Amino acid sequence: MANQPKQVFTNMKTYQPYHSPFDPCRPIGVKFYSTPPNLYVGFQPPNLPQFSPKEALQKGTLWPIFYDYYENPYEAKRREDK
Repeated sequence: MANQPKQVFTNMKTYQPYHSPFDPCRPIGVKFYSTPPNLYVGFQPPNLPQFSPKEALQKGTLWPIFYDYYENPYEAKRREDK
């Protein structure tokens, strides 16, 4: 166990769907998905800092530790294609 590499937790993950050699369509390539920050918090610690009520409504959470800005990974590709 001590020789195992340390796992890195990121919110944006990737995978490559299987493409059969007999599939007539071209391969999809790399797909992206986002994981929420609450997956990496075992329990909610006491006395967490809080957003103001207005800011919490805008961000969708009361606690900054659970806020996750979603950045569309496909958006940059669309801009390059234009």
